[in-house]
Amino acid sequence: MHPFSYEKALSEQEAIAAAAAGARYIAGGTTLIDLMREEVERPERLVDINALPLGGIRVEGSDLVIGALARMTEVAAHPDTLRLQPLVAESLIEGASPQLRNVASIGGNLLQRVRCPYFRMLDAPCNKREPGSGCSAIDGLNGGHAILGVSDHCIATHPSDVAVALIALDARMRVRGPEGERTFPVEELFRLPGDTPHLEHTLNPGELIVDVRVPGGLHSRRARYLKVRDRESYEFALVSAAVAMETEGGVIRSVRIACGGVGTRPWRMRPSEAALIGKEPGRSAFEAAARLAAEGARPAAGNHYKVELLQRTIVRTLEMVGEMA
Repeated sequence: MHPFSYEKALSEQEAIAAAAAGARYIAGGTTLIDLMREEVERPERLVDINALPLGGIRVEGSDLVIGALARMTEVAAHPDTLRLQPLVAESLIEGASPQLRNVASIGGNLLQRVRCPYFRMLDAPCNKREPGSGCSAIDGLNGGHAILGVSDHCIATHPSDVAVALIALDARMRVRGPEGERTFPVEELFRLPGDTPHLEHTLNPGELIVDVRVPGGLHSRRARYLKVRDRESYEFALVSAAVAMETEGGVIRSVRIACGGVGTRPWRMRPSEAALIGKEPGRSAFEAAARLAAEGARPAAGNHYKVELLQRTIVRTLEMVGEMA
C-alpha cells in the first residue's frame, strides 16, 4: 500500500474543501481500502466523513429519506423501510454479507467500483484502471460481464444491488459540493462506459452525497427483488430484477422494472414496463414484456446465457409480485 495522509472532517464544508483539493472521501471503506491494498487505487489523501450528520432514516410525507452515511444493516432493518419500501430492504439483505452490511454506507454502496477481475489485475490491460490500455474482458473470461450498455472499451457490470431497487423506485439523490446543492435521479448517477469507462459517475469534483429520497406509493408495497447468482451465500448477481407494481380493476396500472448483473450500469427496463400497462397480470403478458428487455443486447463469448436468464428472471420476479396479497 502506498503512503497516504488521513484526516477527519468535522463539517461538510471542511470535507468538501478537502475533496475539491483532491482528497478521497472514506466512510465504511469496504471497497476503497480493498483497492488500496491491491494498489488498484492510490489516493494520496483520505478524508473521513463519518463524523458528519449525514446518517439516519426519516419519513417525509410518503417518502423515505435515507442519509448517505446510514449503514446497510440499519436501513434494511428499520421499521419505516420495512413498512414503506420493503424492496429496498430486500435488495440490501441480498446485497452483501452481514459483516459488510454492518460497515458499508448507502452512499458508498452506490459509488462502489466494478467487480471485474481484470480491473484488479495490475498486469492485465483495463481501461477503467488505465485509460487507453484496452479491455481484457472482451476476449477473456467474461461469463459474469454485461450484455447491455457495453462498448468496445468496457463490458464490466455495476455491482450494487440497492441501486437497482432505487432506480426501479424512481429514487432521487441530493448532493452538495463547491458549487452548492443539487438533486437528481439516482439513475443519472451512473455513466455508460462509451470511450471513457474510467468515468463511472456524474458527481463533480468535491461533491458529497447527502441523502437518497425514495418516493412512496401503492406500487412500493407490492414489490420484490430477485437475485440469481452462482451460489446462495454472498455473491454478486449474474442477473437480478427489482419489480414494483400497482394493479387496479384486474389490470396493471403502473409497473417499474430495473435489472442488475446485465448492464454496465443498473438498467431500467422501460420498454418492458410500457408493454405491461393495461394488461392483465399473467405469464403470457410477462413473457412478452421480458422479451423486450433483451433487445439490443450485445453478449460476449462467455455470457450468451444472460439473454435468456434475464428474461426468465424478469418473468419470475413479476410472478412473485403478482403472488403478493
